[in-house]
Amino acid sequence: MTLDQYRSVADRLLDPFVTAADRLGLSPDGVSVVAFGFAVAAGGAFAVAEPLWYALGGVFVFLNGWLDLVDGALARAQGVDSKGGDLLDHVLDRYADIAMLVGLAAGIGTWALGLAAVTGVLMTSYLGTQIQAVGLGREYGGLVGRADRLALIGIAGFVAAAVQSVGGVHVVELLLGFFAIIGHFTALQRFWGAMSDL
Repeated sequence: MTLDQYRSVADRLLDPFVTAADRLGLSPDGVSVVAFGFAVAAGGAFAVAEPLWYALGGVFVFLNGWLDLVDGALARAQGVDSKGGDLLDHVLDRYADIAMLVGLAAGIGTWALGLAAVTGVLMTSYLGTQIQAVGLGREYGGLVGRADRLALIGIAGFVAAAVQSVGGVHVVELLLGFFAIIGHFTALQRFWGAMSDL
């Protein structure tokens, strides 16, 4: 079960933000780029690996996630949703995931674990879009979707700001290990689910 299933609830909360973005003359693609900027800022903050920066990184992650919802809702409200905008959004989301996870790994110097986490996250997202490419519709299911990842990264940023480790293991190391294992498991879960539907 993932937070992605509550997108319709989030969409209802977006109206004031979509209205504000529209009045400011922002385009959906512009909002996507700003969201990506927050992801890069989060990665940079996490790389510093100090309490204040971890907390700032958590804030930046939540801003990235919220704006990632706003861009699609704004596109629909303006009647300009397009395949090009969807493609841009997906590409920036993947680079955003990489920026945040690399920042987390850099902060504590766990490159191998960071690589395992990044590949798990990318394979989860890849399977979601590849399933769509074979005609089964966009797949958001599995144990951990993007909304879940963003929530966990943001929360981990705040936890790391308060306590560096749990049971002698760094909070970030626990998070990266979780993404490494669950990311690949979710990708395989999506794969087998899609294969059974073909």
